[in-house]
Amino acid sequence: MPPPSPEADAALRPLQDVSLGALTMYVVPETSSLLPQGISVYVGKHRGALVRAGGGLAALRTRLRQLTQVMSFTASSIAAALSDRVPDGQLGPDARRHLKSSLGYEITFSLLNPDPKSHVVDWDIEDAVNRYVQPVLDKLSLVANFSVDSQILYYAVLGVTPRFDKESSSFLLSAHSLPHVINPVEARLGSSAASLYPVLNFLLYVPERSHSPLYIQDKDGAPVSTNAFHSPRWGGIMVYNVEAPAPPQASLPLHVDVDMVRVMEVFLAQLRLLFGLSREELPPEFLLESPGSEGLADWELDRLLWAHTVENIATVSTTLTSLAQLLDKIGNIVIKDDVASEVYRAVASAQSAMAKLATGHLHSAFQASKEAVTSSERAFFDPSLLHLLYFPDDQKFAIYIPLFLCSINKEKTLVVRGVCDPPLLLCR
Repeated sequence: MPPPSPEADAALRPLQDVSLGALTMYVVPETSSLLPQGISVYVGKHRGALVRAGGGLAALRTRLRQLTQVMSFTASSIAAALSDRVPDGQLGPDARRHLKSSLGYEITFSLLNPDPKSHVVDWDIEDAVNRYVQPVLDKLSLVANFSVDSQILYYAVLGVTPRFDKESSSFLLSAHSLPHVINPVEARLGSSAASLYPVLNFLLYVPERSHSPLYIQDKDGAPVSTNAFHSPRWGGIMVYNVEAPAPPQASLPLHVDVDMVRVMEVFLAQLRLLFGLSREELPPEFLLESPGSEGLADWELDRLLWAHTVENIATVSTTLTSLAQLLDKIGNIVIKDDVASEVYRAVASAQSAMAKLATGHLHSAFQASKEAVTSSERAFFDPSLLHLLYFPDDQKFAIYIPLFLCSINKEKTLVVRGVCDPPLLLCR
């Protein structure tokens, strides 16, 4: 019996609650033909799932609990969303790889050609972005704003010399050398310094002819099937080897047409990892429908909104607490009305987000949490507070005491001369 088709999943959608955060579970008889043999749970790409009844009430309860952990937001999800505030050792190794919540992200695709004398590389990045990346970003537009750009960098090397392997007649990059690859390349990218939002870098590297072919090894020494790796909260790099290297006497440069389908499959998988959309290990009787060209299922989008809402609320709490602690240390500070208004607005929005989150209104809760973050940051970085934070009392005394002495008695110039130089500018 074939698994439920995408058409069947779409046919069930009108029966579901399509609002953000909602889940619809259909319990079918044990003998139902809707599910193939050996499959007890089918998860569609929208907000519905089929669960086979069988094995008694306890078995059904176990399947529903497992399904809820997959499709909904759980206590472990909250811990992952607050990973920056949880001490090391209390979370898994992958908990801190997710991107922090932001109002926007900038995505940069870079083609690195370190040997343009040997390779002329042609990549249709504009068409690839429109076909494969934009559908994903359209769905993620509920989470944040996205901008995409691309660039080609010549003579940009990885900064790590690969090891030559005689058995395979190829060059290898070991897992322990990968952290040293990013810094030399990042200096050439030049996008993060001019950006207000986090920048996600996706690099396609065509090795120079003297280091081709080049392969990446994992920590066990096995070749990585995608020949790519990703760095948490930064992006990913894929090594693209020229499939048929020319003999030494061939005319150079060689023309290389990049297979953008293969490249975008890797970059989109890395994008899911960066946003914490990697799917956990599931029981063998679970079947998940592919999200298709959209890149993520509706219930995955809901989980992401939950995570960012919780993180935004925690960020507001941290920002306002830090602001209060800083202002307590400055005894003569005057808080302007607009700063106080932003603080009140941030608190009210955060309380509204928590209340709406508790009642299941996910979209409105997320919007309120974004408003709370914006107001709290406006209050914290208000220009009227910055000069008070950067000029403590000891600096104020050092500046104003010479002026005060000069104003009392200009004849005490010699006393002032030891305090500030030149004193004549102050005492005239």
